Formats: sequence, structure tokens, C-alpha cells
Amino acid sequence: MCRTLAAFPTTCLERAKEFKTRLGIFLHKSELGSDTGSVGKFEWGSKHSKERNFSEDVLGWKESFDLLLSSKHGVAAFHAFLKTEFSEENLEFWLACEEYKKIRSATKLASQAHRIFEEFICSEAPKEVNIDHETRELTRTNLQAATATCFDVAQGKTRTLMEKDSYPRFLKSPAYRDLAAQTSATSASPSNCGPAEPLHT
Repeated sequence: MCRTLAAFPTTCLERAKEFKTRLGIFLHKSELGSDTGSVGKFEWGSKHSKERNFSEDVLGWKESFDLLLSSKHGVAAFHAFLKTEFSEENLEFWLACEEYKKIRSATKLASQAHRIFEEFICSEAPKEVNIDHETRELTRTNLQAATATCFDVAQGKTRTLMEKDSYPRFLKSPAYRDLAAQTSATSASPSNCGPAEPLHT
């Protein structure tokens, strides 16, 4: 993660530019770049009604963090933003927990629980999330008898961190504000059914 952005000026600026570009792509491309993985690639129709629904979706992201997380477009945009702050592991962990809770096989539940722990929770994990020692040890204990709820405490704390820290900065970012302004203009102009101009980067 980029603990001190000043230490990575070129990289951070490039990621910030990439984030703005990605948000602009929402308005005139059918999908995001594939390098964001499963959270960053979507397809949508070209009908004006769907464009209008997307505009409402974008404007809804600022209403609550829940609305952002319930939107596949919002998750992809927020993920792109977190990459500019080198903290995308928080959202990736939250998403992994959401998928984990859908597993019904006890065998798969146990194996996936250990994979998530090794990837996000244990010390020196490749995508280690910022949680306290007590929560880390509680989660480790829960793995001894993995259930669908064994990551709930860690997931909740990670979510709270994103909501209080990263989410307000996402809403204040020039890229999101530009996107919201363009979608507002699009939704206010029924006759404008053509593709919107891309954001300038």
C-alpha cells in the first residue's frame, strides 16, 4: 500500500490519472479495463433507458456507502479509486467475504476460509488488511471450525474503515465529481441519447 504517497509521486499520479480515465470510460465504453479483475469488467446495453438508470446509479453513490457497495458499477469505480491510494485490499477482502458467505459446501468453506486468511489476515499477508491484533487472533480461532460467519468481525471493521476514511475521499475526488456532473447533465437532457464525451485527463 502507499503508506506515504510522497514516496511514490510518479506511480500515484499515474494511478490517479488511470482512475479518472476509468470513470470516464463508464460513460462511453461497454466495459472497464480487465486489469481490475472480476470487479472491474461489466457489460451493459445501449438503450437510453439503461443509460438513464446508470446515471441514477452514479448519483446514488453519494447517498450512502451501502448504495455504493450494492452497485456493481460503484464497486468497480471505488476499487479503481482505492488503487490510487494503494488500499484496494480492503475492498477486495470485503468482496471475498461476501462471496465466502455464499458457499454451502463445508469442505469448500474450510478451504476458502484458510485461503482468505492467508491472503488478507495473517501477518505479512500479500494483501494484509489493517485490523487490530485482537480481531486477527479471533479470526484465526474461528478458522478451527470454519463457518459462514467466521470473518464477520474482521469484515465489519474493514468496512467501517472504508466508510469513514476512503469513501469520503472518493466522493470528494475530482474524478467522481466530474463523473457525477456529466451524468447529471446527461440525465437532464432527454434528447441527448448519443455517447457522452469522455472526461479530460
